[in-house]
Amino acid sequence: MCILLVFEHSIYEERERPYKKAHILFGLSQGGSLKAALKDLNLTGEEKVISFPDIFSVGPITNMHTEAGLKARYSWVKKNFHHPSADFHEFTEMSVQAVRQIESLPDRIPITIWYASNAHEQIGLRYVMHLLREKTNEVFVINTKNTFEEYFNSPDLHYSVLHSGEISPEKLTIIYKRNAFKHRLSMQDRLRLNKEWLYLASTTELLRIWRAGEISSVPENYFDSFIVERAKYLHSKRGPKDFMKSARLIGEVLGHLDQYVGDEFLEYRLKSLIDQRVFEFEGSLKSMRHYSVRLT
Repeated sequence: MCILLVFEHSIYEERERPYKKAHILFGLSQGGSLKAALKDLNLTGEEKVISFPDIFSVGPITNMHTEAGLKARYSWVKKNFHHPSADFHEFTEMSVQAVRQIESLPDRIPITIWYASNAHEQIGLRYVMHLLREKTNEVFVINTKNTFEEYFNSPDLHYSVLHSGEISPEKLTIIYKRNAFKHRLSMQDRLRLNKEWLYLASTTELLRIWRAGEISSVPENYFDSFIVERAKYLHSKRGPKDFMKSARLIGEVLGHLDQYVGDEFLEYRLKSLIDQRVFEFEGSLKSMRHYSVRLT
């Protein structure tokens, strides 16, 4: 059964010109950067870009390929992440639209999936391969982390890409030119990735990380001690009694974290630590810009 029935009234019909190739990415900034790269290559209108707004490393993904699983995920996001109603509606509509576009791709066109070495994009790769399980399209993959390091790092300059959104359109253009049809997934690879998705879809944890080349489920409080550690560091610079903007603390954690989970999940955990009285706050918890915290 198509998982889009739950949201059928919020999805609009697209009328678009025929295209010769499709790209799938896991992040709106990634998708925007690739569109800019395709424009530089004079390929706008010839190659379709599909991108998910979601972050699959956090929140429930149990049976996300079904109506019930997808609805449960969005209910969790709405309850635990701060989204104004209009933004949440747009988020769910874009997410479902991405699935709908993948399911309706013509069989004749090649598909390229862009991903990096993080739990979010690795889960996305497996999820998409499940959505494509009955399609006969050729599927190519580009690991943005590996290709970036191969083409742009040197003995004197090394930068490790955490997620594809960190790569500029100019560098994506170079990666595209050199990798467009280089790595085609075999049928064995496709079956393996689909099988791995079905395993992930059977798990119930709310947090997943990328460790030793694998996706691992961990407790949702996995990063709590790191949040406290970075708060102690900021207190050492500002004073132990001073309140700090929650956005400043979350930015500090994001800047030093070796996993990609997004700021909304970190704020969700910060609010949990406030509930546990590890932190106290002043201001309004309606958004991270409106309150400050300090360790108790």
